[in-house]
Amino acid sequence: MRIEEHPILGKPVKGRRITFIYDGKPMEGFEGEPIAAALRAAGVVTHRYTRKQHKPRGIFCAIGRCTDCVMIVNGVPNVRTCITPLSEGMTVETQNTVAADDGRADA
Repeated sequence: MRIEEHPILGKPVKGRRITFIYDGKPMEGFEGEPIAAALRAAGVVTHRYTRKQHKPRGIFCAIGRCTDCVMIVNGVPNVRTCITPLSEGMTVETQNTVAADDGRADA
């Protein structure tokens, strides 16, 4: 399920189809698209869980301002997947909480 045409941005330009790893499983997406878009197209909507109540979080703002879509990408925590381009062989993992060095509160 992908957005084929946006009312303001028009038709997205797709890169080549590539493989990446999500929680140990190979998945496909298009090179250069946001990681979150590739995950959403594959049916993945939970990117992390909150620290206190272990509630699922996913895409919220989609412009890199909140921390709802953060995941561990290539071993680096707190990567905002809504604005980070997908690349061949990337490893993406579900994140539990937002790491303390982020400086933001976590509900």
